[in-house]
Amino acid sequence: MNYINVLTVAGSDSGGGAGIQADLKTFSALGCFGTSVITAITAQNTMGVRAVHGIPAEMIKDQLQAVLEDIAPVAIKIGMINRAEVVQVIEKELKAYTKQVPVILDPVMVATSGHRLIEPDTINELIARLFPIVSLVTPNIDEAIILADQEIHNLDDMIAAGRKIIEKGAKAVLVKGGHLAGPVIYDVFIAGNDAPVILESAFINSKNLHGTGCTLSSAIAAEMAKGNDLLAAIKNAKNYISNALQAGSEINTGQGNGPLNHFFNPLKLIIQ
Repeated sequence: MNYINVLTVAGSDSGGGAGIQADLKTFSALGCFGTSVITAITAQNTMGVRAVHGIPAEMIKDQLQAVLEDIAPVAIKIGMINRAEVVQVIEKELKAYTKQVPVILDPVMVATSGHRLIEPDTINELIARLFPIVSLVTPNIDEAIILADQEIHNLDDMIAAGRKIIEKGAKAVLVKGGHLAGPVIYDVFIAGNDAPVILESAFINSKNLHGTGCTLSSAIAAEMAKGNDLLAAIKNAKNYISNALQAGSEINTGQGNGPLNHFFNPLKLIIQ
């Protein structure tokens, strides 16, 4: 018998709402067993990021090898990578991993507070080394603007940006439209040369949005680990996010942007 093992490679959020902490909560809530590789430590709370300290690349390599050799994940989520040498380590270890598993890349670049979380040269490394080997890239509007090198004001712009990200080597992309104001939130999913799939969800009025992107990419990884195909996993993950946002909308956690309610309806740990 086995648990469904899912690995997150991401930064730590001392406030508990995003990063590694949000990823592990999401895996657990969706019935999966979470393991982690910490790429950076942040000093942050609901008000914003105060400082970022990168974990040495050699230690990241050791963490990756320790997990991959023993607690084999059936899906992997990659979040905050703030240095080029870390991209190189992750690429090497993923290519050496003997199992073919879905890998979801959430290209974390800028915190909600505006704090830049990635060094400029790392972006090019991310595109060149990780885009070709991951299953899905999940940029929000701000990240898609950087990756596609274009402005985004509406749905058509989101589609165009998604196409450019595919042209840069991504197998599939989910451009998240939560940063565009409106009563309906549009996300754009594009896989290869397929026609775009427009996914709609209702706008939820809440200030507790911290960690939404981390949680979504983790939920997609967990859903794929449970055997869903990519589009079904995205739809299930979006439904989970909507419910978690709604359930946490009236809760006060700190003085700023609080977290989602990850455990509004948690599953028992699935044993196969």
